[in-house]
Amino acid sequence: MLRPNCLKDGKYLVVTLSYDDGTKHDKRLVEIMNRYGVRGTFHLNSSRVASGAPDHVGADEIPEVYKGHEVSVHTVTHPHPSWISPEAMLVEMFEDRKALEKVCGYPVRGMSYPFGDFNDKVIEQAKACGIVYSRTTRTRQDFQLPEDFLRWDATCHHRNNLMENTERFLSFKDERCKRPRLLYVWGHSYEFNDQNNWDLIEGFCEKVGNKPYVWYATNIEIYDYEQARQRLQFSADSSMVYNPSAISVWVEDNGTPVEVKPGELYREQGK
Repeated sequence: MLRPNCLKDGKYLVVTLSYDDGTKHDKRLVEIMNRYGVRGTFHLNSSRVASGAPDHVGADEIPEVYKGHEVSVHTVTHPHPSWISPEAMLVEMFEDRKALEKVCGYPVRGMSYPFGDFNDKVIEQAKACGIVYSRTTRTRQDFQLPEDFLRWDATCHHRNNLMENTERFLSFKDERCKRPRLLYVWGHSYEFNDQNNWDLIEGFCEKVGNKPYVWYATNIEIYDYEQARQRLQFSADSSMVYNPSAISVWVEDNGTPVEVKPGELYREQGK
C-alpha cells in the first residue's frame, strides 16, 4: 500500500524558523543559521528597510543577507491589521509585497501578521493580495502541520520551551509509524541582542542542524510541498498514485520512501 506521509527527499521531520521586522541583527542570526544548515523566512516592513535606518537591513543588502532563505510580507509600516480600514490594510500588504519583490527578484507570497493581529476580514484581504500563508503569534507546543496556512501557528517562540521542544522533536526520528512533523520557531532577532542570549539560538541551531533525516525549509517551501502532497491522486486500493504537480512528492511504498516525479504515475512495487 502507498501512503502519502513523507516530506521532501523522503524525510519525516522538517524545521523552519520565522523572524520578523528585518533589524540589523538578522545578519548575525542568518550567519548562525547558515553555519548549521538551518533555513527560514524573514518578514520585512518595506518602509523600514527602504529608509536606510542603521538599525535595519538596507534594501540593497536584502538579496545577499537573506540568500538561501525566504523574504516575506510584514506590511509597509507595521500597523495593527484589524485597527485600520480595509482599504488601508490592502495597501499595506500589496505595496509591501511589490516593494520586496522588486529587491528580491522573485514572487513574495507569504506573510506574518504584525502584532499577531488578524481576523477573517484581514485573511480575505491577504488572499486578495496573493498571500498564500501567514504566521500568527500563537504557539501550539506541538509539531503538527497547519490545517489552515493563513492561520499558521508556530510550535514555539524561541524563549518558550525551545530546547525542550527540540529534544521532543528529534526523538521522533526513531518512531515506528512515521508521519510528517514540523518544528516551527519564531521571534525577532533583536531579542537575542536585547537579552544577551545569542547562545540560545546558537545552541538550538547546533542541536537541530545538519541532521541527515531533517528537511530544513523556508515557510513557502513547506506550503508548496504540502499543496503538492494534497494533490496526489491515488487509486482506490492505494496501489497507484499520480502526481499532477510541478514538483516531486515522496510517498511510502510498504515502508520505503520513494519519489514520485512531476507528471509521473507510480505503481506499488510487486503489483
